[in-house]
Amino acid sequence: MNKKVLSGWRNALKSTAVAASLCIPSLACADVILHAFNWSYTDVKNKASEISSIGYKAVLVAPPLKSAKNGCEWWQRYQPQDWRVIDHCLGNKESFKAMIDALQAKGVVVYADIVLNHMANERNGATDFPGNSTLVDYANNRTYWNKQKLFGNLDNGLLSPWDFHEAKCISNYNDVWQVQNWRICGAYPDKGLPDLNPNSYVVDQQRAYLQALKNLGVKGFRVDAAKHMTNWHMNQIFTSSIKSGMHVFGEVITGGGTSSSDYQQFLGPYLSGTDHDAYDFPLLNAMRNALQPNGWMSSLDNPVAGGNALPGDRAVTMPITHDIPTNAGFRYLIMNTTDEHLAYAYVLGRKDGAPMVFSDQTGTDGGRWVNDYKQSDIKAMVKFHNRVKGQGQEGIWADQCVLAFRRGKEGVVGINKCGEEKWIKLNTNEKYYWYRNYTDVFSGETFSIDASVKWIRIPPRAARMWTAS
Repeated sequence: MNKKVLSGWRNALKSTAVAASLCIPSLACADVILHAFNWSYTDVKNKASEISSIGYKAVLVAPPLKSAKNGCEWWQRYQPQDWRVIDHCLGNKESFKAMIDALQAKGVVVYADIVLNHMANERNGATDFPGNSTLVDYANNRTYWNKQKLFGNLDNGLLSPWDFHEAKCISNYNDVWQVQNWRICGAYPDKGLPDLNPNSYVVDQQRAYLQALKNLGVKGFRVDAAKHMTNWHMNQIFTSSIKSGMHVFGEVITGGGTSSSDYQQFLGPYLSGTDHDAYDFPLLNAMRNALQPNGWMSSLDNPVAGGNALPGDRAVTMPITHDIPTNAGFRYLIMNTTDEHLAYAYVLGRKDGAPMVFSDQTGTDGGRWVNDYKQSDIKAMVKFHNRVKGQGQEGIWADQCVLAFRRGKEGVVGINKCGEEKWIKLNTNEKYYWYRNYTDVFSGETFSIDASVKWIRIPPRAARMWTAS
């Protein structure tokens, strides 16, 4: 492991190279998604040109609904008061539509974060929404609220007590029934988030909500708390007409791959019971384990085969999501900054999955992820991803320290998690362009192919992503 020169050859990933012009949109041509977490709609609109120029093709934005405007804690966006209007401290329907239009003009689409499992924990556990005082406000300020309306009649309430499950808090997160029918609660005496009963009326309102967002130009939905919804409920809401032309993916947090109990209880049934994609938490766990000192990078050779990643055409891949730093129970998944950089190189370098970049505006952890979307290393990785999009993938090397693979003839990825530089051997016959420079998107270092064997260097604790010029 401490040798400076690694000999040997390994073709661990045996996928056929796919020409860029013939790529499969759901797999080889997956675009990079920017998660503009807790950004205002106006901020996203104002950065439309920059977002496009970096190479992002989709932006996931804050839930478009009515939620509390007092203060601006991120979690308030995930406590709906009304789906019929968009109004919260990050924007309203008018700014939401202006954002969609600005991004569309630059070739970027909007994905909406949607909350359908529950409503807000407010007014001493009330289960009438949006509440009488809000209905009075709607009536007294009709001009404003009509401009923010998505659908429905604002003279009437949206939900009543019989539209909710019984007011019991989940006490056992391994009990599927509790997780999907009871409330997400804080410490006693918190009454929890009122959990919706998917009766025909509720489903109709949720369908109308999604259709209204689609009509505005939304092109994708992230389903928050999908783990807490039954597949029956999910499939009732997401009709074929609503799903047509949309990218739908759910948040089902798991602690491991196919052998883990939470995968078997929640994520596996979600994937088999719907045709939606999902966050690839199995791969996130696999990356984290591989990058630890006693882990093996070779475990990332073909993680799908080992049950440690979702199939590429069902996966949204990422090293970090907003739930990880902002929820105490998931903070153990935070990687150090170097490992997170290497994990991004992996998800943005590989063929499988739709990669997502997290860029936070809450300022959590000393502002660690603020403006990550435009950090130089992320911009370089997005450039690499877009350059090799549609190319096949073949393994070059995999051991405890190093994972390397090529993307057709267009690119080479090398990741070295260890503290010493490593050299890897390329057998070049018909696999690379000869007499052309391959340039690393980070350092500008180059190599060219002029013999049947080529050795290339990967610095310690670093990634290299070379593209042909």
